[in-house]
Amino acid sequence: MKKRTNLLALVLSITAITFTLFGCSSNTGQKKSIAVPGSATETGGGAESSGTNGGGADQASADESINEQVLVDQDGIKITATEYVTDSIWGDGIKLLVENNSAKDYTIGCDALIVNDYMITDLFSADVAAGKKSNEVMYLSSTELKAAGIDTVGQIEMYFHAYDSNWDNLFKNVYSKLETSEFANMDTTPNDEGQELYNANGVRIVGKTVDENSFWGTAILLYIENTSGQNVGINVDNMSINGYMMTPLFSTTVYDGKKSIDDITIMSSDLEANGITSVDQVELKFHIYNAESYDTIADSDAITFTAQ
Repeated sequence: MKKRTNLLALVLSITAITFTLFGCSSNTGQKKSIAVPGSATETGGGAESSGTNGGGADQASADESINEQVLVDQDGIKITATEYVTDSIWGDGIKLLVENNSAKDYTIGCDALIVNDYMITDLFSADVAAGKKSNEVMYLSSTELKAAGIDTVGQIEMYFHAYDSNWDNLFKNVYSKLETSEFANMDTTPNDEGQELYNANGVRIVGKTVDENSFWGTAILLYIENTSGQNVGINVDNMSINGYMMTPLFSTTVYDGKKSIDDITIMSSDLEANGITSVDQVELKFHIYNAESYDTIADSDAITFTAQ
């Protein structure tokens, strides 16, 4: 079990460093706007989205604080939020005291992290032996906060899980909510500037920008809003760029009533193999499903848009 969790910690560390240094998509260079045929943006009437709700800071401010609060006290596992912290490399986070008062060793992690109603990637996994305690920090992805336009963290929602060395769950999806000292000042304005690509079945998807200079290749930035009454997962099928089939890297989960900013990534090797030096026309389909049962909610028609 220790080898598995050490590997997980390594993966989380590499992911955190990658996103900290390079972001979900590059912040350098010109990003293209997304337009569908006949839209104002395609005819020159649209402006490129800035990617924030009014020009916030690169990451959440350092003014937030929290009162100590017990988040989970179940089945011998107790998790207490003790402090709001800001690290120059890792960004903002919540310091947690994790206590294992059970008779077994457990790994404690997070099924979902939601900041100001936006789904955010957490960097948190703790191995705690029976009868022991551990001080940990759940970091909030600074690049995802910026992409969502969050410069003041007011509310943090967490869904915790715990499992043993056999991967058997002690519990999962245990909900807790934490309000910071900036709760009254948080901005909940949707960061939905861009071109609407899909709006049905309680799911709205907006194409924001195309970044041809992202770390992995090309990144298509999406805003997603879920008012369907159920937690949804979204994948991309049958994607082509300039008429050539691609293998996109994209899978996201958006809880009911929540929002997400996420990238469709196309590897540079995929583009190079097809001689593509400029992303001009994109076609794709969205596969939308229930995140718990995996039952299909909808498969969209082919959606075509341009990048300019």
